[in-house]
Amino acid sequence: MKLDLLTRQWIDIVFEGRNKSYGAYELRKDSPKTTLRSMLIGALIFCLAVGAPLIADLIPDLSSDDASLDKKIVTIKLPPKEEQPKDLPPPPPPPPKVDQVKFVKPVVAKSEEIVEEPPKVEEIKDKKLGNETIKGDPDAPLTIEPVGNGPSVVEEDNNIYNTAGIEVKPDFPGGLEKFYKFIGKNFVVPEEEGLKGKIFVTFVVEKDGSLTDIKVLRDIGYGTGKEAMRVLKSCPRWNPGEQNGKKVRVLYSLPISIQSAE
Repeated sequence: MKLDLLTRQWIDIVFEGRNKSYGAYELRKDSPKTTLRSMLIGALIFCLAVGAPLIADLIPDLSSDDASLDKKIVTIKLPPKEEQPKDLPPPPPPPPKVDQVKFVKPVVAKSEEIVEEPPKVEEIKDKKLGNETIKGDPDAPLTIEPVGNGPSVVEEDNNIYNTAGIEVKPDFPGGLEKFYKFIGKNFVVPEEEGLKGKIFVTFVVEKDGSLTDIKVLRDIGYGTGKEAMRVLKSCPRWNPGEQNGKKVRVLYSLPISIQSAE
């Protein structure tokens, strides 16, 4: 006969002919129930331990609400109201009323649907047109504002022109030869043996002859680009360029040759 240890059969075989009222028999008889109960309680405790952080996240945090309630109420003092000046001039009188005739927009309609006829030419002569007919004051004095005394508005040309298509090109006072003499006199060449090359620069000659937007496109190193910008910033004013008889802004580009003393 095959013996199943999971049933109570083996307990009866072991305790056959023995005192079953002894405590050992009762303990072994209730052992499956006790084991199952212990497993269920252990599983429940394990689930609670694992799910405690998730449950804690689902519980709303009331500490922030309590902290907001503990904030002190701060009174804000509003600035005083600005007092209106007392001695104000009286408002100007309203303009006199002028006869006004209601203007009816022309609409194509049937003859039986016409409710109001448009005014005749004689009725609207020397009168204003409006949404309704208003009777003006015939004895009111007529005032005419002077016309044509306002300032004239001239749009200023701030475009930057190129030297290729401009009528009068900007020029250094005395010509480019004097400009290069000014550069050679004020340019500090680095003490580097065998230094030789060209620095390519661009700048804008403004309407007043000053140089702005100075840029070094290429230099030969050793701080020659910064030195070129310094000298150009200290350069005297040029003769500005002209287009259509007016002074304009012109973009100018030129090379500067550098050679160290041998």
